[in-house]
Amino acid sequence: MGGRPALFSRIEQAPNLTGGLIETLVAQIECGQLAPGQRLPTEQAIVAATGVSRTVVREALASLRARGLITTRQGLGAFVADHTTRRSFTIDGADNTLADTLSVLELRMSIEVEAAGLAAGRRSAADLADIRRHFEVVSAAKGDAGAGADEDFAYHRAILAATQNAYFTRVFDVFGSHIIPRQRVRLEGMPDAELAAYKERLRREHLAILQAIEAADPAAARQAAHDHLARSRAYFSTRLEAGQ
Repeated sequence: MGGRPALFSRIEQAPNLTGGLIETLVAQIECGQLAPGQRLPTEQAIVAATGVSRTVVREALASLRARGLITTRQGLGAFVADHTTRRSFTIDGADNTLADTLSVLELRMSIEVEAAGLAAGRRSAADLADIRRHFEVVSAAKGDAGAGADEDFAYHRAILAATQNAYFTRVFDVFGSHIIPRQRVRLEGMPDAELAAYKERLRREHLAILQAIEAADPAAARQAAHDHLARSRAYFSTRLEAGQ
């Protein structure tokens, strides 16, 4: 087992890790190197072979499943579909434009505002602890302008999980972290002060959602989620109008 599996040989060259993993697996399926009915490596094996995070692996597999390219069998893992057909859509990095980001934020509002309200009314103590933990992680994310997208995604996903409705998280898993604006539209070139203010705004808005869910206040949670996404949409709309 000494070398790096040929299946993953192109991932390091991709600018986006999730996209690179998806492209590699799709190419292997389309050229027949991964045959219909063949079992894919486990999540752990893919993580070990590629060095990407388990979140990236899960996003990639969820995207392939949504496209009808793979199926999962309880307790057995993921397999190449016998008849690969595109059954659904996914959100990927192909349209990383401000206009497309605004459309994605509108879609998120239609899902996450209601989810926040449901989470406030249904969350368990474990759910609340998980949301708090992800809030701390995303708040501490440092680095370049695009840093924190995976942590941001995980925070919002934890809220969806607290709805006790698995369809919310399944939808999110299909979309992956490309729904996060800082992943779709990189913020390189933004002045340091503006970038710091942008990240601080996100922290305050994430905290407001968390506090409403902690207070078991569905109306406040819906309002906080709406305000967060609406402000992000207004911010990127302003950038689009300015031609940035």
